[in-house]
Amino acid sequence: MKTQENAWLWLYKIIAGLLIVVLLGIHFIVNHLAAPGGLLTYADVIRYYQVPGIALMEIVFLVFVISHSLVGLRSILLDLHPSTSIIRAANWAFILIGSAAIAYGVWLVIVIQSKG
Repeated sequence: MKTQENAWLWLYKIIAGLLIVVLLGIHFIVNHLAAPGGLLTYADVIRYYQVPGIALMEIVFLVFVISHSLVGLRSILLDLHPSTSIIRAANWAFILIGSAAIAYGVWLVIVIQSKG
């Protein structure tokens, strides 16, 4: 663990990484191995999102991927030993970028699900 890295963030990275592997496996199997020709059509995607729990699983996957990557970028930034003010600014930037990306992804899932 690095200095200025919260123990909870470090633990979160580990747990999120494991959950990402599981959710990515499910995502990969459904979207590429089970799909005819290896790719889902637009109609297939709309039907897929009508299955109960799929939209929630995709949103959880999205949240874990975005947050895990941003916490990882923060960790890389800490390797450079920046000043406290740079870390504080980066924290806010990561929070804003992550929130915007998650909000867009959730909106997109809701729009896709509403097409069915």
